Amino acid sequence: MITAEQSEKLRAWFAERLPVDVYESLVSVTVDREEITVVGAVPASESVKEFRERTREQRVEVAREAEELYRRKVAWGVRSGGETVLFTHLAVPVMTRLRQSERQVLDTLVAGGVARSRADALAWCVRLVGENADEWLRELRESLDKVHQVRAQGPDIQKSRPE
Repeated sequence: MITAEQSEKLRAWFAERLPVDVYESLVSVTVDREEITVVGAVPASESVKEFRERTREQRVEVAREAEELYRRKVAWGVRSGGETVLFTHLAVPVMTRLRQSERQVLDTLVAGGVARSRADALAWCVRLVGENADEWLRELRESLDKVHQVRAQGPDIQKSRPE
């Protein structure tokens, strides 16, 4: 996870490099270990499909530079009206160890037709938690930012070790 300061620097980096006519405004830049997702607002008069075609070369150029610099793939999305549409984004496999009672939850979701597989069921559960615990997750992220800040202000233990 990156700090709020690092996130703001990343947002500024994209804002500087994206040509003025790509987005009406930059809505968000989100990052994790594998991917940076850039979402911007499109003009009301332009469809998502038109936007993708019109800006493809510009976005590819910026993505190549970002991928080399940040060692993460870049995904793109748009906000049109009240809807956000993502394209060129990753679906990353995640390893987990689940006990039988937890696997039974996933299997129930599959049997009930909520999900096609255990992987889909787990993704469904993660989305549900994200939607219902949004405020709590925001507070947790802010707390982690504070931990990173305090650590950075602490003593440099490499310099204080005797040789």
